Amino acid sequence: MAIVWILGKLIVAIAIAALALNIRTPLLASWRSPWVIVGLFAVSGLLIGWELRRFARNRVQQVGRWSVLAVAIAALSIASTNEVKFHWAKHRVLAADPAQLAKLGEHFIVGYRDFDEVAALVKRGAVGGVFLTRRNVDGKTVAQIRETVDRLQAMRRDRNLPPLWIATDQEGGVVSRLSPPLPAQPSLGDAIANYDQATERQQAAARYARTQAAGLAAAGVNLNLAPVVDLNKGIRNPEDKYSRIYQRAIAASHITVTQVALTYCQELDAAGIRCTLKHFPGLGRVETDTHVARASLSVPLEILRQDDWRPFNQVTQILPVPIMLSHLLLTELDAKHPVSFSKAAIRDLLRRDWQYDGLLLTDDLCMKAAYGSDAGVEGATLLALNAGADLMLITYDPAMYYPAMAALLRADRLGQMNQATLQKSHRRLQTWSPKFQGHAT
Repeated sequence: MAIVWILGKLIVAIAIAALALNIRTPLLASWRSPWVIVGLFAVSGLLIGWELRRFARNRVQQVGRWSVLAVAIAALSIASTNEVKFHWAKHRVLAADPAQLAKLGEHFIVGYRDFDEVAALVKRGAVGGVFLTRRNVDGKTVAQIRETVDRLQAMRRDRNLPPLWIATDQEGGVVSRLSPPLPAQPSLGDAIANYDQATERQQAAARYARTQAAGLAAAGVNLNLAPVVDLNKGIRNPEDKYSRIYQRAIAASHITVTQVALTYCQELDAAGIRCTLKHFPGLGRVETDTHVARASLSVPLEILRQDDWRPFNQVTQILPVPIMLSHLLLTELDAKHPVSFSKAAIRDLLRRDWQYDGLLLTDDLCMKAAYGSDAGVEGATLLALNAGADLMLITYDPAMYYPAMAALLRADRLGQMNQATLQKSHRRLQTWSPKFQGHAT
């Protein structure tokens, strides 16, 4: 019975240690709360106090006692270190020089779980955009969403700053962050699937986009992270819970994808909404889900140029639309850094070779392939900006904004940021800045 009791305490201590290790990662963001963190400290402290007071009668109990004590102390130490580190980063951001904060803040689009917190960042000019998702709109009408957006935009007007990017993921189908209250739509691929002629497909895409754009504009959204222009290579992986490109892609043919994506983006543009081509360099050939693991694409670049990259390249030559950078390792180009913060992919390929001077934004840095990389979210953010990316998405776990911004503030003070590249990005952001929309009626 004593052994069972010891094992039970050891299991609890190990669970607390695992929680301490992961509590500040996006993995636990959905249920991280002050009460959970307080509970973590309380249970660790109780275990330590219990074992320090307890008398061990035999060798088994001694081993058990010291094992539980060691794990509990480790858990308390890890939790303390992580919390001090996080809150110090947050303090440095909130206490930063306003001009420096605004200079770097324009490069972030953040999600939120607490409106007051994101409002405080907006008031400081500490972010350039806000991302809306299901947790922000549950139970709300379109008018109520618009009221929230208008409040945030009013804060920007009061500071004489450009309008916020109000972004969302409204692809249709399985990725429809604002439905409800916006009308549910099939994926763009499903909407055009039954049409054989290119003209018919484009007409269907235009109808689809106009319906979607009307709802987005009414809600105050000016940046939609769609369409998916990854080619549908038919790859299905049962362990892929989130990417599922085969369900989201428009088609297998790069010709069809280019035509439909261009029509879709033109209709959104007419409504004052930027589309986003994603996820460069294309996830259609990839089995691994970058939300939860590192992934790589080992395909000759010439094959990608002639196929997967055609929609990205051709649409942006006709219409100035943003491109989203995936967290995929493009091994033929850079086997060390994901595309989202790879100098070879951003500066050399897109900026130099393609002569692309539009906006480049990263996929969510809360994905494991980014924050779990050797660079971490702090290093990834710095590398991405120095390479020539413009906007960093931090949406699923907004708390990750603070260490990322703190790292940029420090790098800026130490002269580690490429000021010429940063100035070019600032010019692009000013040129592409959305317009303030009229209030909802």
